[in-house]
Amino acid sequence: MRALLMFLFPMLLLADTHANAEIYGSWTLLPPLLAIGLAFITKNVILSLFIGVFSGGYLLALNNNSAISSFMSAFGDIAIRIVNSMADKWNAGIMLQVLCIGGLIALITKMGGTKAMAIWLSKKSKNRCSVQISTWLMGLFVFFDDYANSLIVGPIMRPVTDKFKISREKLAFIIDSTAAPVTGIAVVSTWVGLEISLIKDAYSIIGITNINAFSIFIQTLPYRFYNIFMLFFVFCIAYFGRDFGPMLKAERKAKQGLIDSKEYKIANIDDQTLEAKSGIELKISNALVPVLILMIGSFVGFYINGLSALEGEILQKVKDAPFSLLAFRETFGAADASIVLFQAALFASIVAIFMGIYRKIFSIQEAIDTWIKGWQSMIITIVILLLAWSLSSVIKELGTSAYLVMVLSDHTPNFILPVFIFILGSFISFSTGTSYGTMGILMPLAVPLAAGIGNASGFENEILHGYMILNISAVLTGAIFGDHCSPISDTSILSSMGSNCDLIKHISTQFPYAITVCIISIFSYIITALGLNVWITLLLGSLSVILIVRFVGKKV
Repeated sequence: MRALLMFLFPMLLLADTHANAEIYGSWTLLPPLLAIGLAFITKNVILSLFIGVFSGGYLLALNNNSAISSFMSAFGDIAIRIVNSMADKWNAGIMLQVLCIGGLIALITKMGGTKAMAIWLSKKSKNRCSVQISTWLMGLFVFFDDYANSLIVGPIMRPVTDKFKISREKLAFIIDSTAAPVTGIAVVSTWVGLEISLIKDAYSIIGITNINAFSIFIQTLPYRFYNIFMLFFVFCIAYFGRDFGPMLKAERKAKQGLIDSKEYKIANIDDQTLEAKSGIELKISNALVPVLILMIGSFVGFYINGLSALEGEILQKVKDAPFSLLAFRETFGAADASIVLFQAALFASIVAIFMGIYRKIFSIQEAIDTWIKGWQSMIITIVILLLAWSLSSVIKELGTSAYLVMVLSDHTPNFILPVFIFILGSFISFSTGTSYGTMGILMPLAVPLAAGIGNASGFENEILHGYMILNISAVLTGAIFGDHCSPISDTSILSSMGSNCDLIKHISTQFPYAITVCIISIFSYIITALGLNVWITLLLGSLSVILIVRFVGKKV
């Protein structure tokens, strides 16, 4: 989770984490495996996460307690971890952001904005293909933050996709696939600061301190195979109107109108009290204005908040060129996204309330009641996030990630290293549900490892530089792939919530697609490491996506 951003990498260097990894060995994998396995078996995410956290606390307690007393200790440990997760500044901001956007969605719905937007989009959308591509384009448009993407696109597009009998599973997939994969490669985003700082720190480990980390970040973009191919895969699925695996079944079921509405009612967002008020004029502006305020407020907030965090030479450079690419990159990277997005959502909510009152849609009391009702609809999401954060903390303390690195980081041939790093990142991020944490774990390992293997292979400077770029991109994309298909990932949770789709249905239908793109990415890393030009690799990978969708996929 992003909550690990400030602390994860330094803490991984502490002896306790590695000591626990050596003490518990393969047992460190138990909590994430239990949580993930039980989620698919029981279809109950909250119970599965609870048991995952409990099992981790029990293992840790066994160090100093008997089996019976460890049971009680583990129960108390869960409460402490949940409280600590809630008390964390970043987590608190994310929870408030989610709740506040829930309130904003309720206001927009009550004002008839969502219905008006859906009617307008329905008239513009001629078929299932155009609706899915519109959703895809909207996801690309909200490129600056993956959380904002998940929470904005879903509620707006859900009525339209419902009208054209597109399954909620497909909607969740499109949202999830245009969240982290887009934000991870955006030059200006809430991710770029972390990615650049990790690259710079990793190079300092091998004694290179004057590196241009942003330049290296830009150079990695063509090698972000999973991100690029997944975005193209979503477009192809929509354009050809073909699906396969569980998604095909879900789509056919939805198209035939065989879905019981209760299957999708995971929250109270569809409560009768949140329907558009009868007798009001339906205006698109009732949705468009608050959403634009949210997005513009986020952009302005990222800049102002990030500017206040800068200092020294960087601050002076930004002041000298306040609207340059460098200024936006540095301010967005330094901004506290959890605070900014909450502020933007709160301001957008206030604007929506004033609009509703001015247009005589509701009174001030009705507006506040509706806003609070929207908060209530997000409670289940907050519970899941708290348990997911708690599981992440127990996994970190057990040394799960350190164990995986120890087991899988032995001698590796140079052409296999990028694939090895990609797969290792996938395992770690899938098991922990965090892209940020996985990047923090692997980047300081990948750069020295790539430099060492490259030098041992006799690579010249230019070839060595390209080889390191390839491995750095493998860290950044592997982290996103594992997080993309993990049921304990916050972005997966928010995508399912934004589309009002059951989390396990979302993961089970998305997983085959993610694996397909993963396999294409693995082959892409192998042939590129063997010397094939990256642009030819991208062309071959894109062609593979088209062929798979066209000939493996079947018409819905």
